[in-house]
Amino acid sequence: MGDYKVKVIHTPGHTLERTTFLLIDENGKEHGIITGDTLFIGDVGRPDLAQHVIEDLTEDKLAGHLFDSLRNKIMPLSDDLIVYPNHGAGSACGKMMSKETTDTLGNQKKTNYALNPELSKEAFKKELLTGLTAPPPYFPKNVLMNIQGYESLDTVMERGKKPLTPEGFEAAANETHALILDTRDAEDFSKGFIPNSVNIGLDGNFAMWVGEMIPDIKQEILLVTEKGREEEAITRLSRVGYDHTIGYLEGGFDAWKKSGKEVDTVNRMTTGEFAKSYSEKPLVFDVRKKSEYDSQHVEGAVNVPLNEINNHLAEFPKDKPFVVHCAGGYRSMIAASILKQRGWDNFKDIIGGFKEIEETDVKVTDYVCPTTLL
Repeated sequence: MGDYKVKVIHTPGHTLERTTFLLIDENGKEHGIITGDTLFIGDVGRPDLAQHVIEDLTEDKLAGHLFDSLRNKIMPLSDDLIVYPNHGAGSACGKMMSKETTDTLGNQKKTNYALNPELSKEAFKKELLTGLTAPPPYFPKNVLMNIQGYESLDTVMERGKKPLTPEGFEAAANETHALILDTRDAEDFSKGFIPNSVNIGLDGNFAMWVGEMIPDIKQEILLVTEKGREEEAITRLSRVGYDHTIGYLEGGFDAWKKSGKEVDTVNRMTTGEFAKSYSEKPLVFDVRKKSEYDSQHVEGAVNVPLNEINNHLAEFPKDKPFVVHCAGGYRSMIAASILKQRGWDNFKDIIGGFKEIEETDVKVTDYVCPTTLL
């Protein structure tokens, strides 16, 4: 590549085909490593995502491969190399990735738990596999796509970039089993949306939540986006294997509203309003991750993590009001859209989520570290 050379290093572990690229400049000096999903800043690639896709391939075997890749191929490299990983904090490919995007390999050898030279292979595997949450359901399907092949992006874009009038959009929704995916932000969505839409905003962890909430990667999708962001949405869906967008609403939601067609909304309340009503002991659902809830939560709140909501719908009453919140409002609006789609209308979403609830006088339960009595 220009005056640079790239040395390909096979580093299986996250998956069997995982590869690291060593960058060598025009003077023969090794500059950095593009580590993909093998080595992150503060973490390494989880080894459970590709298991069982290939016969007898288990997370234990992949963890062993990853140990060998790190010890025999990554750690012997120079400390001054710059590490360029594929992902950072927020990705589901690791469990404790740093927000930092680069670091020296030498510093990672000192600070990254997985590069501790004192760890035996068995101790490494135990450390790596402890605390892993269930992988998003689309991951194994993506592994199969990588093995079996997939359509070109040009084909995917041609199918998805079909502008539909409100009438055409409605007809397509009625004639197919397509999911209406609205990618606008939570505030805009709450003020008005096409009935039965699911909201997953582009300006959040879009790909991750699409993968968590849409189990079938072959699901046909009809898009509602902000004007000019249709191609971005189709592309980002395709990056995680969702290649079956079949059109988008031309003119966005404004066109639908102007056409006079039915519109739905989500009721919301500010944290100030929630604080005033808290003395009445409202039923509160917290859709953050269990670890977030365990750390701190509204006293009496029920935890239903967003990625598990479809398995716990029976816990949401239809005969009395309740409120829903997450950390800041992104996830709770996804939850709200799903509840609306399934027939619930007796709830309110809390604007600002737990981050702003903390600033009120609402009683919060803190995590208490257990102690051993001597």
